[in-house]
Amino acid sequence: MSFTSVPGRSAARLTGQDCDLDVFRSLVERTTDLADYPHAAAVEGNVLVYDSARLRATVDGGRTVRTDLVRAEPAPADLVRADLVRADLVRADLVRADVVRAELVRAFSDGPGVVVLRGAFPDAAVVDRLTAVFDALIAAQHASGATAGDHFAKPGANDRVWNALEKAALHDPEAFADYYANDVLALVADSWLGPGYQVTSQVNVVNPGGAAQSPHRDYHLGFLSDEAAAAYPAHVHRLSPVLTLQGAVAHCDMPVESGPTLYLPYSQTYEPGYLAWRRPEFQAYFAERHVQLPLAKGDAAFFNPAVFHAAGANRTAGVRRTANLLQVSSAFGRAMETVDREAVVNAVFPVLLSRRSRGAGAEWLERVVAASAEGYPFPTNLDADPPVGGLAPPSQADLVRQALREEWTPQALRNALWAGAARRTS
Repeated sequence: MSFTSVPGRSAARLTGQDCDLDVFRSLVERTTDLADYPHAAAVEGNVLVYDSARLRATVDGGRTVRTDLVRAEPAPADLVRADLVRADLVRADLVRADVVRAELVRAFSDGPGVVVLRGAFPDAAVVDRLTAVFDALIAAQHASGATAGDHFAKPGANDRVWNALEKAALHDPEAFADYYANDVLALVADSWLGPGYQVTSQVNVVNPGGAAQSPHRDYHLGFLSDEAAAAYPAHVHRLSPVLTLQGAVAHCDMPVESGPTLYLPYSQTYEPGYLAWRRPEFQAYFAERHVQLPLAKGDAAFFNPAVFHAAGANRTAGVRRTANLLQVSSAFGRAMETVDREAVVNAVFPVLLSRRSRGAGAEWLERVVAASAEGYPFPTNLDADPPVGGLAPPSQADLVRQALREEWTPQALRNALWAGAARRTS
C-alpha cells in the first residue's frame, strides 16, 4: 500500500501539522479508469463495481459445469485422463483466483479503496433468514430495555446489535452457516487479509429520520483520539489499514435517500489521515466531494478502513436501512469485538456435519469454518500446548477440520475444544 510522503517531514511520528488539505486534494481528485481493473463491470462515482456472478464464473473457470468428464463405466485410461483434466482445471482456477485477488488488493490499496459487489448474495432467502434473526435480536434488546450505542451517532438513533456474529450463530446456526458460506465474502476477505482471517459482525439499522454519521476512518487508529494516534510512529499509521477490512451487506434495498454509506475514494492513500479526519477543513471537503451509491438487497460493499466514510442520513418515511456491518481482521491483528468462537463452533458444528453428509463440498464447509473458528494458533501456553511436527500447535479451525474429516460427535468436539482452551491458559 503506497502513501504520499509528507513534504519536509523527517520525524518518526506524524503530527497535526503534517495535515495539508492541498496534498490531500491532490491524492483524492483523480479518476478511476475501468481499463485498469479488467474484472470490474463499471465505475460509478469513482468506485469500482463488480458483478458477483461474473467474478464467480472467472474464479470458478467453468469447473462447476464440467461435472461429467468420465462415462458411467470408464476405462482405466479414461480415469487417468479425467484426473489430469481435473488437475489442469484446478490449477487454472487457482491462477484466475490469484489474478482477481491481486486486482482487489490494488483496488483497496492504491485504487479508490472501495468496491461494490452487485449480487454478492444471489439468493435473497439467505439474506432474509438472517434478517429475521437480526430482527429477533433487536426485539429482545428492546424488551430488555437495552440501548446499543454507536461510535459515530447518538445512542438510540439506530438499532445496533453488537457481536451479531456470535448471537446469530447461537440463535439460528442453520441460517448462520448458509450466510457465511458465501464465496464472494470469502474471496474478498482472503484477498486482503490472507488465511486465518477473523469475521466480526455488527448489525446497524438506521431508522427513518436517522441522522448521518460524521466522516471518519475506522479501527484500529481510527478509534483513538488524535493525541493517542499521534503517539504511534508513522509506519504504524501505514500498517493499520492492512490489518482490517470493512464491509457491509445490504439486507434491504438502499436507495440514496435511505442513506447508504458515503465514501471519499482514494482518501486511504493519505498518510496523516488518522490525524486529519476530525479537522474542520477535511470534514468540509468530505461534505463537498463524497460519493454515495445505492445498494440492492444482497449487494455488498467492502473498503479499506482508512477510506474516509460515514453512514448517510435516512430521509425516507418507511425504509429501515438494515446492513450487516462486517469487520474482518487479519490473523495478525486484534479484532474489535470479543467473540466466543468456542460457543460459535459448538453451535454450528452439527450443521456442518449434517451438510457434509448431504454432499456439501469442502469449499462450502471451509468458508463456514473460517467465519466461525479461530484460525490462528497464538497466543497460547507453549509449555502446555507445544508445537508438534511444526512451529505452531493446531489452531481451533484445524481442530474443527479434523473433527469434520473424522466425523466426531458434537460432544467429542466440545470436549476437545474445552481441552484446547485449557492448554492455552497460563
